Amino acid sequence: MASSLLSAGARGLGPVQADFFSCDIFDALPKDDLASMEHPLFSLATRPDLSILSYRHNGVEIEVTPSVKGRATIHDKDILIYCTSQLMAALNAGRSVARTLHLRAHDLLTATNRETSGDAYRRLRETFERLAGTRITTNLVQGDVEVTRGFGLIEDWEIVRKTRGGRMIQVRVTLSEWLYAAIMAKSVLTLSREYFGLRRPLERRLYELARKHCGRQPEWHISLEVLQKKAGSNSPRRVFRAMLRDVIEAGHIPDYSLTLDDNDLLRVTPQAAVLEPMQPSLGPLAEATLERARMLASGWDIYALEAEWRGMWQRSGRPKLRAPDKAFLGWLAKRLAGA
Repeated sequence: MASSLLSAGARGLGPVQADFFSCDIFDALPKDDLASMEHPLFSLATRPDLSILSYRHNGVEIEVTPSVKGRATIHDKDILIYCTSQLMAALNAGRSVARTLHLRAHDLLTATNRETSGDAYRRLRETFERLAGTRITTNLVQGDVEVTRGFGLIEDWEIVRKTRGGRMIQVRVTLSEWLYAAIMAKSVLTLSREYFGLRRPLERRLYELARKHCGRQPEWHISLEVLQKKAGSNSPRRVFRAMLRDVIEAGHIPDYSLTLDDNDLLRVTPQAAVLEPMQPSLGPLAEATLERARMLASGWDIYALEAEWRGMWQRSGRPKLRAPDKAFLGWLAKRLAGA
């Protein structure tokens, strides 16, 4: 992994947290870690990818090794994005988090635009098997010392369902230390909600690169050769070029416009919505506010209520609040009156 991610882990994971974190935050904005946006850790293949990826760029060396189930795909990454989103929303709300997450299966599937019936269990199990089986090895050189480190994308997982063949009830996943360290260091970026609607693997990877490297800049450009390396595509150059042109012509990449010139230079420009000023954000509520809320809403899940209020604020256009704590308590009083 990139040195920034490793150094985040070296700083430690913060204070000791609870044994697990329950994912119960509604409308959590999709978040992705910077390292996997920068480097091609996930396969773009639609069939089991048993190849070993060796990636070298700007001093970073990464080797990604699949299990017999194949290398984790960019669609498998949805699970990590969902977990990252939940943890970041909790951190922003001032809640305690942990590396092991308990998820409602239905919430996970719907949030990532997956089917909730039929083969949902089989597909989710295969996703977890690929995530747990894929191993990453990277070198970090500091002065005259070189450290080689290996880790997986997740540590372990569990799916609970009623009976054999029954509906899924709950999912448990323990993130790898490297991803948890990145989240605790807030080394993440917000994604468009339209990301989960992108079906082509290359579309997803191009959006990640555009979001990471272009952001709100007027333009970002990259050569076809370097782009193919950073995308992680092992297709022949002419095939990759044709795939890229198909994606550009389809125009499904959210927030960004892409063009490929005759010199094989890809230019990425943000659309108007991305160039708008940063929208206001809500920081964590004061502990005194939460205590007051617990008194007002005795017997209620105060964090679920807070998440509901934050979701309402986002849907209403994220208006600037001079006193968020007072606004929350005022909303809570109205919410309880109408319960």
